[in-house]
Amino acid sequence: MSVGVAAGQPLTDSAGPLLEVGGLQAEYGDIPVLWDLSLTVRAGEILALVGANGAGKTTLLRVLSGLLEGFLKVRRGTIRLRGQALKGLDPAEIVARGIAHVPEGRHLFPGLTVLENLKLGGYMRLARADRRASLEQVFETLPLLRDRWRQLAGTLSGGEQQLLAIGRALMQRPTLLMLDEPSLGLAPRLVAMVFELVGRIRAGGVTVLLVEQNVRQALALADRGYVLEAGRIVLEGRGGELLEHPKVKRAYLGL
Repeated sequence: MSVGVAAGQPLTDSAGPLLEVGGLQAEYGDIPVLWDLSLTVRAGEILALVGANGAGKTTLLRVLSGLLEGFLKVRRGTIRLRGQALKGLDPAEIVARGIAHVPEGRHLFPGLTVLENLKLGGYMRLARADRRASLEQVFETLPLLRDRWRQLAGTLSGGEQQLLAIGRALMQRPTLLMLDEPSLGLAPRLVAMVFELVGRIRAGGVTVLLVEQNVRQALALADRGYVLEAGRIVLEGRGGELLEHPKVKRAYLGL
């Protein structure tokens, strides 16, 4: 499809879908927040989901992770990972299937050390068997964490905490890594570091679903992207094509 066509017609590609979401509708109480939302994430890609505050990006990640807390509920729709249904599974089962979620705000244990936080990421049964190898791989990917392994997580800078949250998720040995606003509140130098890290994670074989308000950098990095407005997908296309779309330029890039 051309980027300007309404969403719902997936781009053709040789890579098959890893994650498929179809006709998803979710509500907070009686207020709909996701409307008939459908998307695919292909194995081995970086998929960017962009949009303004309140568009439903974080809600979608919570639904995919099974974090249906408070008044959030799913009315209808399907969620499949490698063809297997995820809808109705609890968060631990979804993690065990291969989805890791780094939420906005990081949600670390500030009174525990860097090493202790990382080990908690490898607590699930399947990940626990390879926890030593996973830890070494995380330290190779993020050498700063090796240098700070004894430091309390709560004493790290914001950027360092974000790297720790990503490292903890990688300890789960995920197939799909979902990142919610990983650059939020970071200095420009650290923003560049986080986006470079996302590229290296994909190069290491992990598929990435990236939710970001930094539209320019997210779409520049992504293979494909979706634009979400008021709970609906309004555009989809390759990352570079979306960057050139008049609607994206006007609404999100200030051009």
